[in-house]
Amino acid sequence: GLRAAHEAILVGIGTVLADNPRLNVRLAAGDDPQPVIVDSRLRFPPYANLLKNRRAPIIAANAGADPERRETLEAAGAQVLVLPGNNGWVDLPDLLQHLGSMNINSLMVEGGAQIITSFLTSRLVDQVVLTIAPLLVGGLRVVNQLGRSSRQRFPRLKHLSYQQLGDDLVLRGEPDWDG
Repeated sequence: GLRAAHEAILVGIGTVLADNPRLNVRLAAGDDPQPVIVDSRLRFPPYANLLKNRRAPIIAANAGADPERRETLEAAGAQVLVLPGNNGWVDLPDLLQHLGSMNINSLMVEGGAQIITSFLTSRLVDQVVLTIAPLLVGGLRVVNQLGRSSRQRFPRLKHLSYQQLGDDLVLRGEPDWDG
């Protein structure tokens, strides 16, 4: 459902290393979204399931990433975008501009906590979708702490809607950057 509604789906390298996901559409009809991985140092493993998908991943790396690793990943089918860094991180506004120039105009940021926090603190989010499952898993963090500064806080959500999908409750809202 949600994945099929977006042209691309983005995760950080931590999610790839921890879960080895495929990021494809499983339970709904629709095309698989374009996988995009934020991986400043090119730690992307050559055995990753994402290299077995019909759509090869786009991996966003920093200019300082190892050129040999880049060659290995490109030989395995990945498209490596080398972007100027921002303190060792991939510059997210720059990445979004590159994706836009590739005609990718709707992007679902799926995780993990570090990448979701980075998109929120950079105010690059149009809509937040929270899925609440009737299952207590204990301590999985969705976002990281922003530090002590009062300016750095997560926005409230406005224009809320709720929907029940099976046993899950899905909440949608838009960040209220001015509130």
